[in-house]
Amino acid sequence: MAKRIVITASGGGHTGYAVALAQRLEKKAEMTFIVPENDQWSKSKVEKYGEIIYVKKARGPKDSLAKAIPGLIIAGIQSLEEIKNQYEVFVSTGSNHSVPPAIIAKTKGLKLINIESSVRFTKPSLSVKALQYISDLTILQWPEQKKILPKGIVVGPLFEKPLYPCEDKGYILVTGGTYGHKLLFDTINNLNLDNIVLQTGRINPEPYRKKHPQWTIFDFDPDFQKWIAGANIVISHLGKTVIDATLTYKKPTIIVPNPEWTLTAGWPDAELLAKKLNAVLVKQITPKSILKAIETVKNKKPPEFPDGAEHLAKIILNKL
Repeated sequence: MAKRIVITASGGGHTGYAVALAQRLEKKAEMTFIVPENDQWSKSKVEKYGEIIYVKKARGPKDSLAKAIPGLIIAGIQSLEEIKNQYEVFVSTGSNHSVPPAIIAKTKGLKLINIESSVRFTKPSLSVKALQYISDLTILQWPEQKKILPKGIVVGPLFEKPLYPCEDKGYILVTGGTYGHKLLFDTINNLNLDNIVLQTGRINPEPYRKKHPQWTIFDFDPDFQKWIAGANIVISHLGKTVIDATLTYKKPTIIVPNPEWTLTAGWPDAELLAKKLNAVLVKQITPKSILKAIETVKNKKPPEFPDGAEHLAKIILNKL
């Protein structure tokens, strides 16, 4: 009988980790995904691999921890109803959204796998730190993360399989992830660049369409990989897009951290990730720094790393 696995797909890069793992587990395990309520993007990314369960996500990246408390309680009640004893393994891909269902899963006897983010180097994410004490395995994506989570197991970076051939269609892809990156978008908006594909996330795309009708602009696209595959250069916030752009599609990549995200990874993490990916890091978001980064990154060659998602899939199937 195939192993029955529950995986959180908590939005943004967390959903990306879920997809990367699901691609390696497809036809080898029965998968169910826990998705935030109203997150149609995450649903569209994982629904072809298994069933969907909806659980409330208590806090966004700009929200305070105090604001999350009522949502965490609701998520716990939902998880108690949805997570059944017939499941065998629970995989937390991070985010506060993963914490209540992970705790409920552990109380019901499931093996708990706790994945640290690929952008964390200097301190663990809050969800991974909280769950490490009840986890059967804490999964790390870089050897450097052993310094912050000594009991973790390094499997390598989790990146998605390519769905399209890697081409150079001449455009620069600019993205800020699910929540968007207004400061980056506004800076790009004031540059004299013609061939831009802009994914705005939850930020209103209309001001950018009005000023640059020649650009390709959209808020979300569940088939986002096709835009990475065809890009000449990828410019993104500090998130999983830079991993997939660099490791899945071998694109020259520019990392522009979002200063509004105060509870996520910071500048030291961005510097370390940029070095590992041979990417260009923009510290001051100005027209001059963006233009300089575009010129500099053209001479950068993406590195090669082991397939962490394949390694983790083998651990789940053969050792748990």
